[in-house]
Formats: sequence, C-alpha cells, structure tokens
Amino acid sequence: MSDWITVCDENAMANGEKISVDVDGTEVVVFKMADQFYAIEDRCSHDGAEIASGELDGDEIICPRHGARFCVKTGAVKSAPAYEDIASFPIRIELGKVQVKDDRWD
Repeated sequence: MSDWITVCDENAMANGEKISVDVDGTEVVVFKMADQFYAIEDRCSHDGAEIASGELDGDEIICPRHGARFCVKTGAVKSAPAYEDIASFPIRIELGKVQVKDDRWD
C-alpha cells in the first residue's frame, strides 16, 4: 500500500500551474485548474516521453514530442498518436497540504 506524498502547500500553485513529483517511483504531474488539483502520470502512452513540459490547452495537456493530447482531469487520451489513456491518481488536501498517492497496487 502506498502512502500519501506531500506535493506542496495548498496555496503555493496558481491556476494553470503544474509541478512534477516522484510518487513511489512513478513520475506524476500535478495540475491546479479552477482551484482544483489533478494528478496524472508524467508519461505519454505513445512513446513513454514525459509530458509535464507540454502546453496546456483548456483541460488538456499536449505532449511536447508528438502532439498527443490527454485530459488533465482523467488521463484519458484525446488525440493520436496516442491511443491509450495514462494513469490518474487520487489527490487530497490535508492540513493545507496537497497530497497524491499511487493507488494502483492497493
């Protein structure tokens, strides 16, 4: 069972910002959008490249290598060349801290 990993203070990020964090050996990117936090795996399902440096377009992130798009809220693939979703992770606010965990193996 994985533990909750503290990412940052709840007020440390502005809307539209993102931060990468290691969660039990998995690179995860955490987004703040409309005062809500979302976390997805920082790995494009097309070729395994990181996506955190990609451009945000609404609630989608565009992979900087080949332009695949993923929903920041769910990890759902939105356009080719990717055809598989990427993992999304639970997030919580605990005592003013943003926390994420990898619950895939719980």
